[in-house]
Amino acid sequence: MDYVVNILEKLIGIPSPSGYTDSIVEFLQQELNTFNMASQRIQKGGLLVTVAGSDSSKHRLVSAHVDTLGAMVKEITDKGKLKLSLVGGFTYNSIEGEYCQIHTLDGRIYTGTIHLSKTSVHIHRDTNLIERSQENMEVRLDEQVKSLDEVKELGIQIGDFISFSPRFVKLDNGFIKSRHIDAKAPVACLLAILKDFSENKVVIPYTTHFFFSNNEEIGFGANSNIPEETVEYVAVDIGICGIGQASNEFSVSICAKDSGGPYHYELRKQLVQLAIEQNIGYTIDIFPNYGSDATSAMHAGYDVKHGLIGPGVDSSHAMERTHQDSLENTSKLVRAYLLSSMMS
Repeated sequence: MDYVVNILEKLIGIPSPSGYTDSIVEFLQQELNTFNMASQRIQKGGLLVTVAGSDSSKHRLVSAHVDTLGAMVKEITDKGKLKLSLVGGFTYNSIEGEYCQIHTLDGRIYTGTIHLSKTSVHIHRDTNLIERSQENMEVRLDEQVKSLDEVKELGIQIGDFISFSPRFVKLDNGFIKSRHIDAKAPVACLLAILKDFSENKVVIPYTTHFFFSNNEEIGFGANSNIPEETVEYVAVDIGICGIGQASNEFSVSICAKDSGGPYHYELRKQLVQLAIEQNIGYTIDIFPNYGSDATSAMHAGYDVKHGLIGPGVDSSHAMERTHQDSLENTSKLVRAYLLSSMMS
């Protein structure tokens, strides 16, 4: 688990909103090189790693996504503030008061704070009643700018990406709280498994592809480049903790259904049975407002059995939190699955 937590902190520290993921994919490639794992960049920017198995006639694929929520510069106001266009599905309320970075096309990075345009209660008596929306939220740059032209002189323009400060914290009691645990925690789990397979020369029963996708938050992360021999596809993403949910921050969540419909019934049964046999803490849950890379593959028409598992994460798409136990249970279940026999 030390490796998982340490690599997770590094991953979370690399800005990677959907559409701006080159840096984190390059980091992944460098990390994979350290344990002699070859990888292939696909045209859409994701990363594919293939591990040969004893049986190459039937393949498996597991995926996790490196892209996160973020924003783009929608408008530069006459007063030198920036309006945002959100990247991914989240609310403006969840980023109010957050520090951010603006990434320009020529590689410069500026910092700022996301806030309500009428923030000061010393001026605006109705601040608490104002809707948090694109019209009412803005970025205050940490630069001496008071006009649109002064902002443009910095090299900032429409379409520049905006990333949010993650504020990663690991507590001594095992809790991890940060933005972007979704889905960099699953990525960390898959990296740990690849490291284990390489260093301990683990032989898996079936050739397996590890797909690190980079557009999941906008709906088409891993819906292409799936080798035709693939018959099973398990997305490793997050389990959703909250009101009405069974998932918790200590177990691995096995998803029965999300917004795209039920996951493959027999594959789900196999994942549950593996968890029971190996004493892995798990829950079964339904995520009503959720879609995974495996869901995208189904919509793209791939003929595969699909499943979804992941660590339980509280307050998804906001200030998220999980626990080291959940990461450990997720890693154990993924490893158990990859070493298991396929269903008949």
